[in-house]
Amino acid sequence: MNFAFSDEQEAFRAEIRRFLAERSPMADVRRAMEGPDGFDASLWQSMAQELGLPGIAIAEAHDGQGFGPLELGIVQEEMGRALVCAPFFSTACLATPALVHVGNEADHAKWLPRIAAGECTATLAWLEPERGWGLDEVALAAQPEGDAFVLEGQKRFAVDGVTADLVLVVARAGDGLGLFAVESGATGLKREALAPLDATRRYADLELDGVRAVAIGEPGAAQPCLERALSEAATQLSLECLGGAQACLDMAVAYAKQRVQFARPIASFQAIKHKCADMLLELECARAAAYWAAWACSENDAELLRAASLAKSLTSETYMLCAAGNIQIHGGIGVTHEADPSLFYKRARASEELLGGPAWHRARIAADLGI
Repeated sequence: MNFAFSDEQEAFRAEIRRFLAERSPMADVRRAMEGPDGFDASLWQSMAQELGLPGIAIAEAHDGQGFGPLELGIVQEEMGRALVCAPFFSTACLATPALVHVGNEADHAKWLPRIAAGECTATLAWLEPERGWGLDEVALAAQPEGDAFVLEGQKRFAVDGVTADLVLVVARAGDGLGLFAVESGATGLKREALAPLDATRRYADLELDGVRAVAIGEPGAAQPCLERALSEAATQLSLECLGGAQACLDMAVAYAKQRVQFARPIASFQAIKHKCADMLLELECARAAAYWAAWACSENDAELLRAASLAKSLTSETYMLCAAGNIQIHGGIGVTHEADPSLFYKRARASEELLGGPAWHRARIAADLGI
């Protein structure tokens, strides 16, 4: 069995890398992360109109590109490599799979074409104060009221939660979980931007004070579909971490070749060689896990949960190792805000905990195995 990417997929990767190099160099990343919204709206529109990226994994029937998790993963890997500031992960990797798996045809027809066109950014909110990342820990209840539902409670660390046009809220409905659509102007929705460790990705706490929401799909029957959607999101985040880790290794090697100490490039020193070799070894192991998870997503494989958790735990740890190694090879300058290695390190640290840290995912694998 051949697990390599096809020629068409590699050409697609090359086009994404070229686009991001031209339209989102590090100077533009810094400008975007310091802006009020945390991203460049014109870049987002270019992604949608020129390449159709928000709809990469949306069916053609809903104006999307009709590709799958592998192609979406290629985009995520390249965005992680370029440290792009955009609501892509929240919209295409969190909200869209939830809509696709939980929603019915009417829900798809209402929201997916707008997302594919770049007209609607979205996010998924399920984490609550003092609770973990698992769906079983969701406590916020949706109370039926006429043809809608009323939401009362709080959600934490919603990715791009302040700027999202659509917030998909996970809440209890009867004996199960439901998914509920809340539009940005809804009465009673309060969104508080959090002071970020990683300024390249924004988070928000949400307060829902009697917010009226519309159910997506069947209220109370969403948990299995949401579990799949979150496994897909963890897989896509692992591919983003993989791209970031590769960028850190490339940056470290390039700097070591041009930095001279004692009349020699520091790349010639054994300690530097060993550090780069260790980073490369961990990176290749993580790559295998991430690509396996992407394949499991595309094939709807029964081991998707385990593959996604393995990939998330390995790639996030590898990203941290490569980001720290990059700073160490750069020396003191590497940790300063003005130096790019520090931005990658902060993204690595934040991504390590997003959707659950390595220990949480390993516990998830053990529970699935019955250990």
